[in-house]
Amino acid sequence: MIRWITIGALTLGLIGTAVWGYQEHQEKNAILIQAENSYQKSFHELTYYMDLLNDEIGTVLAMNSHERLSPQFVDIWRIASEANTNVSQLPLGLLPFNKTEEFLSDIGDFTYRTAIRNLDDDPLTSEETKVLEDLYVQAKEIKDELRHVQHMALENNLRWMDVQLALVNNDQSDNTIIDGFKTVEKQVEGYTEANSQSGLIGVSTKPQNHIEDLPGEKLTEKEVQDLGRTVLGVDQSEEMDVTSSGDGADIPFYTVSYHDDDKRAYMDVTQKGGYPLTILIERPIGEKKLSLHDGAEKAEEYLEQMNIENMELYQSMELDKVGMYSFLYNQDGIRVYSDSVEVKVALDNGDILGLTAENYYSNHHKREIAEPTLSEEDALEYVNPNIKIEEADLAIITNDLDEEVLVYEFLGTLNNETYRIFINAEDGTEEMVEKLGGKELKYSLDF
Repeated sequence: MIRWITIGALTLGLIGTAVWGYQEHQEKNAILIQAENSYQKSFHELTYYMDLLNDEIGTVLAMNSHERLSPQFVDIWRIASEANTNVSQLPLGLLPFNKTEEFLSDIGDFTYRTAIRNLDDDPLTSEETKVLEDLYVQAKEIKDELRHVQHMALENNLRWMDVQLALVNNDQSDNTIIDGFKTVEKQVEGYTEANSQSGLIGVSTKPQNHIEDLPGEKLTEKEVQDLGRTVLGVDQSEEMDVTSSGDGADIPFYTVSYHDDDKRAYMDVTQKGGYPLTILIERPIGEKKLSLHDGAEKAEEYLEQMNIENMELYQSMELDKVGMYSFLYNQDGIRVYSDSVEVKVALDNGDILGLTAENYYSNHHKREIAEPTLSEEDALEYVNPNIKIEEADLAIITNDLDEEVLVYEFLGTLNNETYRIFINAEDGTEEMVEKLGGKELKYSLDF
């Protein structure tokens, strides 16, 4: 009898293991299919937008009406932004593709500047028309190459997950998609080198990437392993998976990952100096013992330990017993929106579960801030008079042209809705208006 009971128990255990394994396999396949579909969607939309971009630039060259030029330039700006968004959603992080992204950004900058000026009083110059003609040719070359890649991918049933695997394993030989994107990048590089001196396009207005200026030496793989164990809270005896970014990456970094039955941990860290750009730790969260305010103090202490100083808590919220906190750099009482950091804290024991610091390290530096030309009262004249203003501060934001500008930040209400309005402190331009959802005001801490 005992023998049969034992056999039955073992059989049930094997069946349970098989079912569990099958479910794990199905879940993994579902995730892979979802990722593949997302990549396919982004790629086909990128190809579509490059087609559209080429057509729209051609339409501008054929136009003679100043009244229709500005809306057309706005359309080109929007399409270039959509194309750039699709590029960022493809698994090309380990493949040098920054020239193409800069090209699309430069098109957006050029067309936006042109769209907002009065073309009756200040029409297109011959140099700008020549730039448009060059853009038309370049967009056609990129469009044709992407169409070729698309045709080959569909004809041979190529998968983007294979592209991602090839990039991670640094095996880029005989891959149609990778070869096609390398061709696009080479074409764009030749164009930008030939036109970077024009002063009209090819020179990005984006602020300097200050990650390049961070102190420290390049970390060895052993040092990255040790850092990963410390930051991610993993036992020193455990092995960490380490992957290096590809040659030509804007920010050379290591990706460190670890997982066991109870914990998954991931970190991107700069190769030079070992500065964590992204941290994500997933584990079961126990009973809540800390308030949102307690969690904010833990987040502030963590930033101080990382020598990220003069940060001001800007927003916070709680989700599933996890506190999420947004911090902005504060220089002489002026908030700098580009130098932002996000921290996630477990409210069961105060562990740090997440960090997003790439914006901070990319943009942070000591700024020479001039006195505002307008007073706060003058700036208020440029705000919708129907808005009831509750708070006002000075801040630095990045505008649509990727230029840092000093603004007055007004927080106010209209029809029971809360808005944040940014008014240029030099000339009164309404740089940006944001609607804030529900209770999502400046702070939401439970003191």
